[in-house]
Amino acid sequence: MNNLFQFFSQNRPFIYLSLIMLASFLVFLISWLKEPRRLLNGILFTVFLLMFGIWLTVAILSTSLRPLILSYEILLVLFIGAITLIVTFSWLFFLWNAYFVWKRETHTLSNLLTLFIGIAILVSWIVALVGPFNNFPSWAKTLLYTPIAIIDYLLFVAYNFLVNLTLYQIVPRQYNQDYLIVLGAGLAKGNTVTPLLASRINRAIQYAQKQVAKGRKMPKLIMSGGKGGDEQISEAEAMSQYAVGRGIKSDYIILETQSKNTFQNMKYSAAAAFNDFGSKNYRAKFFSNNYHIFRAALFAKKAGLNANGVGAYTRFYFLPNAIVREFAAILVLNKKRHLIITLLIIVFFIIYALLQLTGLAH
Repeated sequence: MNNLFQFFSQNRPFIYLSLIMLASFLVFLISWLKEPRRLLNGILFTVFLLMFGIWLTVAILSTSLRPLILSYEILLVLFIGAITLIVTFSWLFFLWNAYFVWKRETHTLSNLLTLFIGIAILVSWIVALVGPFNNFPSWAKTLLYTPIAIIDYLLFVAYNFLVNLTLYQIVPRQYNQDYLIVLGAGLAKGNTVTPLLASRINRAIQYAQKQVAKGRKMPKLIMSGGKGGDEQISEAEAMSQYAVGRGIKSDYIILETQSKNTFQNMKYSAAAAFNDFGSKNYRAKFFSNNYHIFRAALFAKKAGLNANGVGAYTRFYFLPNAIVREFAAILVLNKKRHLIITLLIIVFFIIYALLQLTGLAH
């Protein structure tokens, strides 16, 4: 007992640091488990990672074991070096991805996003290396920093989105569902399920079969998707035909044929589940591609649907472009907040430039 008291007495700063680190983890974990559809979870997880990094560094340095400290320093240098290389040559990755998307997918504007990003990063690096603005007065340089600050803010928002998207892939599955909602997507030739849409249906069928294998009831599949202007039948009907062809009995399929977008998918599917179940006490999961499920979850929350998503596999080459599209869509979803912060950044730099111009700031 005396030894334990002595340890705590001599290592109080480290004990406090450990408690802060554990507290940051618990705050994140409770928030994430209670509601994984929060953008705040990404920030809380980042705070925990920072606290854990500080805690680990202090713990290793306090051991005074030279081999352990040297190994840690080597790993840290390798990690920082890897991050530096990734950031420096990220333009090459985006251009490489743009080539494969152009080669294998339709030549639409939305499929060229990684090309635009790659070119923008490359141009930024060239400008930074050439340094054409070095001879500008300080107030002019300050104004030129404004777009850089805005880009830094957007990069942080993008990072937070990626953290949330990654965390959302591991939300507990819970094989006790009453309904599995499959989100529709465009049909090929106006009446045929595309490979992308088929992956969503297959993932839902796989989930249902695993639930039955665990000795629980067969859930009903809600096929959600209306009829587009260039489609001969509704997406829900095509999805139902595909599922029946995969061995699902039509008695276990509910059609939702009104929705035109993800929000309506969630809203009308919630109504269909309520009408079939007779109350709001049903359990449900929704299914989409893995890059889409977090944004879909935000719409589910907005529509009042108490359900989390399960992602279907997406080919790797398609993921970067798809994730960029999802990020852009989430930016638009919270456009008021981002516009306000962007305007505040602009106002700050303008005021500071004016102060420099008038000699009030140095």
